[in-house]
Amino acid sequence: MTKIAASILSADFANLKHDCTRLLEAGVDLMHFDVMDGHFVPNISYGAPVLKCLHAAMPDVYYDVHLMISDPARYAADFARAGASLITFHLEAVPDTAEEVIAAIRATGCQVGISIRPGTPVEAVFPYLGVVDLILVMSVEPGFGGQKFIPTTPTRIAAICAERTRRGCDTLIEVDGGINTETGPLCIAAGVDWLVAGSSLFHAMDPAAVVNVLHSK
Repeated sequence: MTKIAASILSADFANLKHDCTRLLEAGVDLMHFDVMDGHFVPNISYGAPVLKCLHAAMPDVYYDVHLMISDPARYAADFARAGASLITFHLEAVPDTAEEVIAAIRATGCQVGISIRPGTPVEAVFPYLGVVDLILVMSVEPGFGGQKFIPTTPTRIAAICAERTRRGCDTLIEVDGGINTETGPLCIAAGVDWLVAGSSLFHAMDPAAVVNVLHSK
């Protein structure tokens, strides 16, 4: 079954624990934590102290941390200590030192993910299949929540899935951006393992209904 990660970027931060608990009770599998530095992407979100507080309040949750920052190796240990389960960085941020970043994250004890923007050819992540634990395919331009899903995304996911099969590895594939009950099934059909959803979950009157649709595909 495809796992569903709730992106807390769409939560009410005055009621963060309440909002996250509501979605976990609705059947969400894990929490997705978007970190933006205002440099790699044109927005600033939150940092390790927020994760530390959330982890202290909800210690049994799997935290999928997505670093949309220019220097991921510098901050990996901070997010690991704060409670990250998996730390994903962008290949575009460190095109010449990805292996060093992978090693730095591994050294913290966290699982490792690598992400690509919509404009980056999927072939760029092929060498990391079997090396990292997860490939994150962005289905919107990173930096802001609530954007529309880019229609070519399922084709990109399918290409990575085909290469994963060819290599015989088990690296997970995740998609993030504009995921809802219409776009999620398209990605599942293409072979994705994890769906990241924000607005469609946090703003839903009945988030369990959304989760049920996505889990049933």
